[in-house]
Amino acid sequence: MANDTTRLLGLDGLAVVGVADDTDAPVVHLVTAGERARHCPDCGARARRSKGRRVTRPRDLSVGGRRPRLVWAKRRWRCDEPACQRRSFAKSVPPVLPRKRLTTRLRAAAGAAVADQGRTVVQAARDYALSWPVVAAAFNSHARAVLLAQPEPVQALGIDEIRRGWPRWIPDEATGIWQTAVDRWHVGFVDLSGK
Repeated sequence: MANDTTRLLGLDGLAVVGVADDTDAPVVHLVTAGERARHCPDCGARARRSKGRRVTRPRDLSVGGRRPRLVWAKRRWRCDEPACQRRSFAKSVPPVLPRKRLTTRLRAAAGAAVADQGRTVVQAARDYALSWPVVAAAFNSHARAVLLAQPEPVQALGIDEIRRGWPRWIPDEATGIWQTAVDRWHVGFVDLSGK
């Protein structure tokens, strides 16, 4: 089960050792699979002495419509290299960066949802159950990777409000109160300098 489940989860460097079904989500127990995580990130020396175990719970994307709760049991290691300034470190793998609570693919998906799928930061935060600042930072990272160079700063910004038809209203099923479905105003931002 562990090998097939590890492949299904798709987090390189982590191996699934067990899955327990909880009331709201499956609990996936992980261990570090690669030997490379035992090497010091600063000097590259292989650690020989353990400093104990630590359990982290990084959050990840949904699998099969349910968001699994990951439980990663990993070791902390001592770096015995005299020239190295780092004395201890915890195992880390590329899908879960050190001192991060989210997998890299969850961050990337949240940033891409704003940049490529037209969602607002608030909507992407709701969809992925993240906070607004985390999704905004993910969007900035996504934009930096996509935009090769920063655009020139705008010299003169124009704001244009356009009326486009009539508003449309729909009733809220829970409260019965009518809410705006389509606003009649469209706001556009334009660089007036023409660059």
